[in-house]
Amino acid sequence: MKLLLWTSVLLAAVWAAYWGADKLSDPLQKLRMQWGLSEAAGAAFIALATASPEIGTNTVSAFQGLADIGLGNLLGSNIISVPAIVTVAYLASQTRSANQNQHSEELNSDEEEDFSRPNTPQLNVLSSWTELRVKPEALTVQAIPYLIAIALVAALTVPEPWRGLQPIDGWIMGVAYLIYVGQAILRGRQEGQTVRWRKGELGVALGGILALAIGAYFVVAATERIVTILGISELIGGLFITSTLSIAPEVFATWSVARSGQMTAATTSVIADNTATMTLAFFPLALVGIPIENFALFSVNLGFVALLAALYSAFIQWGKRKYSFELWEVATLIVVYFIYLAIVLIGILKVFT
Repeated sequence: MKLLLWTSVLLAAVWAAYWGADKLSDPLQKLRMQWGLSEAAGAAFIALATASPEIGTNTVSAFQGLADIGLGNLLGSNIISVPAIVTVAYLASQTRSANQNQHSEELNSDEEEDFSRPNTPQLNVLSSWTELRVKPEALTVQAIPYLIAIALVAALTVPEPWRGLQPIDGWIMGVAYLIYVGQAILRGRQEGQTVRWRKGELGVALGGILALAIGAYFVVAATERIVTILGISELIGGLFITSTLSIAPEVFATWSVARSGQMTAATTSVIADNTATMTLAFFPLALVGIPIENFALFSVNLGFVALLAALYSAFIQWGKRKYSFELWEVATLIVVYFIYLAIVLIGILKVFT
């Protein structure tokens, strides 16, 4: 009964954090348009809102002495989010193409049949999967800087002389985030648009910040209770419970954005979010200092964070069609995630032995 109660609290807290982040997202989106930022650069800017639940959760966990929950959430969310978000964006692109094709067929059926033209069958996108196209900036503005951020985290935490998270690491990653946002904003600048701000919009955004803070607090509190009831470590709770639930709102948002036709924004948002998580959400954990007690678990998770980021970049750059995701590439990301689960659960945690 207690497990059900705290699971409900966790779900409600995740929803509250997402609701708060959503109220910040709209003002940030307007600023992106007003300042003339590209879609991918805007994703880096809007990631301040989309990654704020993870940042808030890690801040609360760090200063409540539950930093392992934050560390698990940081790594776990950066692993599951790449296959999940790319898959959702890909499926949304297929349904959008199918609807457009159906609409085209309906328009053609209303016209008189022209027997002078050859009979060319319409493409059925549901039986012939098309690729998910993105803009080149998805690679240069987002994916490559994300890989650099992961390499920096590895350099700061893996070598034995300075293994673990220390305050200086947090400051370095904070500076790295500022550089990342700066390059994203400066590249691909366009002419700004005139934006109308609604009355009371700032008040709603402040309410979003409050909801975000409350949601983050209860995400940590609920996770702590759940791992105690289940008898598992806080790190595992962060890796598989908090991180999995924390990306659920992103999944719904990605579906909506992709269905609206903003494929680059939908597909790069996960990388912008993960970069913010790897840098800004890293900051509070490093400030309190965390020793790495299970180095095998930490290194495997960080390795898969890097692997999925590398595959994301490689598929964009060297796929059959450049700057796109094909069905087999999306499937590969999913398979890699299940390989990760098998290695962690069977090889490291030995759950089934």
